[in-house]
Amino acid sequence: GSDTLEIHKDAFHNKKANVLLVDDLLATGGTASSAVKLIKMCGAEVYEAIFLINLTFLHGEKRVDANIYSLIEER
Repeated sequence: GSDTLEIHKDAFHNKKANVLLVDDLLATGGTASSAVKLIKMCGAEVYEAIFLINLTFLHGEKRVDANIYSLIEER
């Protein structure tokens, strides 16, 4: 399979919506960064991104254009 992210172009009824992005793992930041870009393409804004685990030694937070929070940081 291909590694693609998709979102419906009408996913957000309010074009100025503030979105909370939630994911289990932040590693290199590739997936989260792509998700933020897709959300912005739909006209919404990512208010914050929260992850269960952040692998801080991979510095993925540098690639994500949002405030990052995590419950567990693995250094």
